[in-house]
Amino acid sequence: MKLIRLLGIALAVGLAALAAYAQGAQVAFGGLQHDSSLPIEITADQLSIDQADGAAMFVGNVLIGQGDMRLAAGKVRVEYSAPEGQATGQISRLLASGGVTLVNGSEAVEAQEAEYSVETGIITLRGNVILTQGANALSAERMIVDLNTGKANLEGRVKTILQPQGNP
Repeated sequence: MKLIRLLGIALAVGLAALAAYAQGAQVAFGGLQHDSSLPIEITADQLSIDQADGAAMFVGNVLIGQGDMRLAAGKVRVEYSAPEGQATGQISRLLASGGVTLVNGSEAVEAQEAEYSVETGIITLRGNVILTQGANALSAERMIVDLNTGKANLEGRVKTILQPQGNP
């Protein structure tokens, strides 16, 4: 009886430690490490260009590819930065909304919206974020991914589902 009670206490302590870790979880993402200097390809049902503010709005079945990374969304605003004295510039930021899915390798993230700073290689996903890595899953309200290092931070009521080895 004492052994069962000790096992129960050990299990409770272990689960509490896992929950505390998960509340501000930092996760390694080997599949999300990425070269943000690669060309970006965008396809969509519609495109609107606003020369005044240096932005383009892609709407409907938007698919963005950069190397092995893919981002799908209902709508994406692409912002450009033009160096002094030049009419056109490089893509500086992408703002995706309308159900965002980011896939790179065996890892996938879903969220309500995402912001990708091409210059820094940082992607911020917000709203019902769900990350899957193989059979494991994590959820949070916000996830910040550094594509340069392959690391991410999950914030806001993080929940983790980990599969023991040997279970599919």
